[in-house]
Amino acid sequence: MKRINATILALSFACALGAQSLQEAITKTDNERFEAAAADFRALIAKDANKGDYYFYYGENFFKSDNIDSAFIMYKKGTEVQPTNGLNYAGLGKVQLMQGNDKEGNANLFKAKTLGAKNATVFMKIAEAYIIVPNPYKNLTEANKLLADAMKWEPKNPEVHLMMGDCILEQNPTEGSGAIKEYDEALKLNPKSAKGVLRKGKLYYRGRNYNVALENYKQAITIDPNFAPAYMEMAELYQLAGQPGTALEMIKKYLELNGGSFYAHKKFAGYLLLNKMYAETAAETEENLKKDPTNGYQLRYRGYAFDEMGDKTDKDANTKGLDAMNKFFEVAEKQKIKIMVDDYRHKGNLLFKSGKDSLGTIEYLKAIAIDSVKNCELYGDLGKYAAKAKKYDKATTFYEKRALCTKPMTGQDYFEMGKAYYFQAMGKIKEAGDIKDPKGKSKKEAEATPILVKADSAFKKLCDLNPAFPTGYFWRGRTNAWLDPGNKKGSALPYYEKFVNMVKPEERSLPANKANLIEAYEYLGYYYMDINKDKTKAKENWNIIKELDPANKKADAFFKSPDGK
Repeated sequence: MKRINATILALSFACALGAQSLQEAITKTDNERFEAAAADFRALIAKDANKGDYYFYYGENFFKSDNIDSAFIMYKKGTEVQPTNGLNYAGLGKVQLMQGNDKEGNANLFKAKTLGAKNATVFMKIAEAYIIVPNPYKNLTEANKLLADAMKWEPKNPEVHLMMGDCILEQNPTEGSGAIKEYDEALKLNPKSAKGVLRKGKLYYRGRNYNVALENYKQAITIDPNFAPAYMEMAELYQLAGQPGTALEMIKKYLELNGGSFYAHKKFAGYLLLNKMYAETAAETEENLKKDPTNGYQLRYRGYAFDEMGDKTDKDANTKGLDAMNKFFEVAEKQKIKIMVDDYRHKGNLLFKSGKDSLGTIEYLKAIAIDSVKNCELYGDLGKYAAKAKKYDKATTFYEKRALCTKPMTGQDYFEMGKAYYFQAMGKIKEAGDIKDPKGKSKKEAEATPILVKADSAFKKLCDLNPAFPTGYFWRGRTNAWLDPGNKKGSALPYYEKFVNMVKPEERSLPANKANLIEAYEYLGYYYMDINKDKTKAKENWNIIKELDPANKKADAFFKSPDGK
């Protein structure tokens, strides 16, 4: 009997009503309406508990909704109720290869092939397993042979051509022409295939031809307005295009079509996080974790969200976020979730915020260890945290490692680095102040000099990169003032003058500028009074200080002095 598609062939011996019901359930799975499909499969099994196809497609429903353990149970049950049905052995083999059990996985796929001789559907499902499992378990050569046989038996089956396109693309990811040819052939056989149009769209997306990808996604929902996967793909595309609002609209439509399925809500949490809607992400993951308390991805999203929120939004954010990240790391290996740099980074952030600096540093170093070249710039973050904790020796060590990274230092990096050196030097000077022995005091003060030189070097690079940033010149002035005891050389003069000249008069009283300006003008006032002996310029600078700070005692002292009268 000639069939229209592979699914109908698999159901050819079922009654017309039963076949239609199963096809409807499979379509719901294709549309990612997993919970609605599950209800249909349960109803079908209740009517006929000995039909292996029902268990297989119910297992597929679980598999595609990321519930692999339940999928395996369903495939296993299918082999028990109908041992001669090859489909469920294909399902078992697929799961076993996904889990790294290649011996039993390949054995079950071989059994499926033996039982499903000349059955296009079984061969397609075996081929699909070899295509989608991770390396080193893929077998694209065998998949191609299986699909060639299926195509020989069912040349007018659009599903075979879709899968052949997938196989070709997996064999050569950078060349899409062969895959497009198969997808086009599938659409010739079934022009109303939203799934086929979506395949083309995803291929164009993969090739970064985003406009054509979007055209195909829109065409898919024109064919079938209820085809939920197209809305999900459009959400990703709009997110990439910097249109988070439209992306959220698409994901909400996806949710609506799925009837608010748990699978859809899990994806929704990810999109909320991508859109920086952290409070909403926390609320969504809280509800999702009530249904699946150990879901690794939801725990990850929750941890990230609380880290980004901070305790200003939720006073317990750090505690909640750290709890989520700790649980995430507990389940990640079991759930075969690949640990990412950001997992360590967010956990590290939460530990730092909780006052556990040593543990936070360990997590950051784990992140760097994943790829010490690619993630080298994280040393800069470690430097910031160490400086924030006033551990300047550690901070400068981290910044020195950051400076060796392949990725060039930014102006902000040099700014933070320079301040870390400066305050490290100030620590030496403070220690010197507590030493009574003149030689010991002098020796300790001398230790600060090379550190101040490093600070000035960092601030110089900041000014070179960002010449319009006034604060860079202020810090060069401050640092050089310490390198020139008694201001004998006037080393700080050009930098303080550059700083005050860059700040507009109307911006002098701004909180971000005022304190630094007073410090700079005080230096200039002393310089022109004591070193340059220019009373006019000295008065100009002390007058500006009086405008900024009428109660400034140093200015009062100047104007009471003979030079200030």
